[in-house]
Amino acid sequence: MRSLIRGRRTGPLLVAVTVATATVAACTNGSPGPGAGTVTPPATSSSAAAPAASSAPPPKPMPTPTRTYPLSSAPRTVPAVLEHRPARGPGWSPGPDAGIVVAPGSAALADEARLLAGELKVAYRGEVAAGPGDVELALGGTGAPESYTLTATGGRVRITGPDEAGVFYGTRTVKQAVRSAGVVPEGVIRDRPAKPQRGLQIDTARKHFTAGWIEARLREMADLKLNQFELHFADDQGFRIASDSHPEIVSAQHLTKAEVRRILALARSLHITVVPEVDSPGHLGAVLRAHPDLQLRNVQGTPRQGAIDISKPGAARILDDLLREYAALFPGRWFHLGADEYQALTVRDPAASYPQLASAAVARYGAGATVRDLAEGWLNDRAAVVRAAGKTAKAWNDGFFRGGVVSADKRIEVEYWTGKEIGARPPGEYLAEGRKVVNLNDEYLYYVLGEPNRFTYPTGRRIYEQWTPRVLRGSAAVPARYDAQILGGRFAVWCDLSQAQTQAQVAAGIRLPVTATAQKLWDPRPPALSWDRFRALAEEVRD
Repeated sequence: MRSLIRGRRTGPLLVAVTVATATVAACTNGSPGPGAGTVTPPATSSSAAAPAASSAPPPKPMPTPTRTYPLSSAPRTVPAVLEHRPARGPGWSPGPDAGIVVAPGSAALADEARLLAGELKVAYRGEVAAGPGDVELALGGTGAPESYTLTATGGRVRITGPDEAGVFYGTRTVKQAVRSAGVVPEGVIRDRPAKPQRGLQIDTARKHFTAGWIEARLREMADLKLNQFELHFADDQGFRIASDSHPEIVSAQHLTKAEVRRILALARSLHITVVPEVDSPGHLGAVLRAHPDLQLRNVQGTPRQGAIDISKPGAARILDDLLREYAALFPGRWFHLGADEYQALTVRDPAASYPQLASAAVARYGAGATVRDLAEGWLNDRAAVVRAAGKTAKAWNDGFFRGGVVSADKRIEVEYWTGKEIGARPPGEYLAEGRKVVNLNDEYLYYVLGEPNRFTYPTGRRIYEQWTPRVLRGSAAVPARYDAQILGGRFAVWCDLSQAQTQAQVAAGIRLPVTATAQKLWDPRPPALSWDRFRALAEEVRD
């Protein structure tokens, strides 16, 4: 074209070339302007234009420039998501036009949607089709329980899961991603927990905790995707929930049933199951103060602290009254029966010290039965009571004995906490019997107020770097073949020296250990972040 614009040719052709050149320059500068994608020479009647049209084709349309994005990174959350498929795009952030909607047919997720909308300070739109900038919650799919898929694309987010809990955990990921980075990254997240039981336990028997304090812990647990909260509310030092069947045993400081129902309603909305524990035949001092006739006494008449005389029919009656009452109050699927540290079994010769128990064992189970068999039968009987109420029984590992006439029912879940107590066995023995086990390893997961008996306050770092659900006793893991039998774990607060810390100090002291426990129960693999980076992230994402 250079020969065609040489000299005095300044007609329509030169105008067309000038327009095309200017358009290319505008595109190059990233400012497309009107009509930048297509160049059209102006119409003309001049005969001079014809040769130019036949000697050169019109310029090709120029593409409109678009912004490009790097591949996204996984969201920064605690626990970390299991899988993130990155993509290019801006992700999603809660702008002024954003909203939370429930997909048609998923009205059961309305509470989860309202909660997220309030947390992100965006609109809740109800059960409507998602629009630009919305987060949509939907039930569906065939994933594992509590799993979810989160897709962030086109300025929207869609969270789907086979159950309400899974979708709820997807909303926790959104909340934490926004808190840590201001945005949910573009791409697809597929996430699910490694273990079905992930929790926290509080000893309210030795130290009264207010309903408000408990509710605050539930909210923290929910953001960490923990799903089980145990209340150990009966022990020697106190009985901390109101009772209609036996009001005489209730401590002055206690939770009313109205407060318990409020706690249960909050827990249910956060997909947390509250597990009650009434420990027996030991740890019943609060009950026995009102019923001294049921106190276990040795052959010399000396009472044993907290131990009920299980040879007496009245012992079973009062315990079963309480089990039925609280099984009706707590709607969850589990009931913890304790069964640990029965003082009759801590002496050298239980039969000689407690002949009434030895006689009762023989009378019920035949010649050769021992006091241990009587205690094991007591556990089975209490498990039958809560099973009739639709509950799965739990008991501490030192209440399961080997080699007796009576064996503990295999439907009772073993809560493994120690190998130090009389009757405790290595964890592999329970697993080899085919039992289901929950991990409460006292060397990592026990926070004992005042640090008595050589306990030390556990650190989040040690849990994060060393512990996994297979580390049931000490620091050694059981073989991987038993992994499916290990249902999960709980971090436990025990208030042996109840005045050693205030409620606020307990909350602060357990925060990082509980956070580390949540990470390892969701994904027990070696974590990607160093402890220092994990700790900093935990601070960023918490309320």
